Amino acid sequence: MTAPRAHRAAPDHTHPDHVPLLAALSALADPVRLGLVRELAGSADWERTCGSFDVPVGKAALSHHFATLRAAGLVEQRDAGPRRLNRLRRAEFDARFPGLLDLVLRPDPDPGLEPEA
Repeated sequence: MTAPRAHRAAPDHTHPDHVPLLAALSALADPVRLGLVRELAGSADWERTCGSFDVPVGKAALSHHFATLRAAGLVEQRDAGPRRLNRLRRAEFDARFPGLLDLVLRPDPDPGLEPEA
């Protein structure tokens, strides 16, 4: 009897220790990816599936965004049957880039407010 085949390959993950700062900043610069990171930051580990995010892109583009976040060491994914679960690698990323996620996860300032002189 042959073992059942996985429906897809397990995702590759890059540890944050192997990510250059510019790659991390580039991954966080995209508004869709930033939104994904912000939503994951407010969720428990392994709670969110890829399909649970309300994003203005299709499945292929969403897969690309998650691949970029994995390559930047920000997200870890695992398969649970047909679903792919996600977690923000907060502790690992903070160890590599202390304070960066805190800055990125701050709410955007009100665009109507003028900076203090």
